[in-house]
Amino acid sequence: MDDAALLALGLAGYVRAVAEEVGVPPEGTEFEVADTTTAYLALPERPGPDLMLLWSGGHGWSVAVETRPSEPPVTVAHLGAPLVPPPEVVARFVADVLAGGPGRPEPSVPEPSAPEPSAPEDRRALARELGGYAP
Repeated sequence: MDDAALLALGLAGYVRAVAEEVGVPPEGTEFEVADTTTAYLALPERPGPDLMLLWSGGHGWSVAVETRPSEPPVTVAHLGAPLVPPPEVVARFVADVLAGGPGRPEPSVPEPSAPEPSAPEDRRALARELGGYAP
């Protein structure tokens, strides 16, 4: 199996495991392996703006405020390294942020009109890290 297929299978399993820990049903998750590797989890409703949990193979997990589809999300908190922490670590991060914890700052702040920056992905390394979550 090639790296892209391993990456997709591993990411699917990882997103499923994180969603279970965070309490997000399968229909509240999405992931994509394309030019970049990303995942989205719709966090459970609560008072205030809608929040989402985002992951990218370039900079890991962030909690962000949902915006209009044409606008980039507004990051509230960033988990930081490692890129593929255990699902229970991600769940603790989400619980801390929802309780008012600050998280870590984003790795860099994009210009308002610039695309979101991220570290270059090492797809082979990501495939290895996520491989344990593949069915």
